[in-house]
Amino acid sequence: MKKLIGVTLVFALAVTLTGCGGSKYLENGQLKSTIDQTNELDKYIIAIGLGAPAKDATDSTQRKATSRNAAIVAAQYDLVGRVKGVKIEGGISIQKAIETDSKISAIVNDSILGAETTKTEWTADDGCVVTMRLDKDKLAKQLNVKLQ
Repeated sequence: MKKLIGVTLVFALAVTLTGCGGSKYLENGQLKSTIDQTNELDKYIIAIGLGAPAKDATDSTQRKATSRNAAIVAAQYDLVGRVKGVKIEGGISIQKAIETDSKISAIVNDSILGAETTKTEWTADDGCVVTMRLDKDKLAKQLNVKLQ
């Protein structure tokens, strides 16, 4: 019975890590040649990050952990660029608003750090792809503006 429970837990973990619906970014453990980064119904700002494992990582767990950390940082960096390009009421970008009000910069940074990680995938060589999203309505509320 214990063996059956152990096998079931391993299977459930594998399904959780790999996902049920297939991958948008991986195919047979390799990155696809094309990555579609369209936003979901304009409700979210979507960003992905690719991370490589540390060269000095000695086992698969360390390699996966370091590649995930790198992928999160890369996704956050991508998200910053996407957020700064969003237009707000009056036709200016968030980037322009940041230049005139340092509070906006702090709010954007906090929003990025609070972005939701929606998917974490590992490649066959322990690289990582992280998908993050930021709710546009929540961002607008935090900034106290209307987004275009």
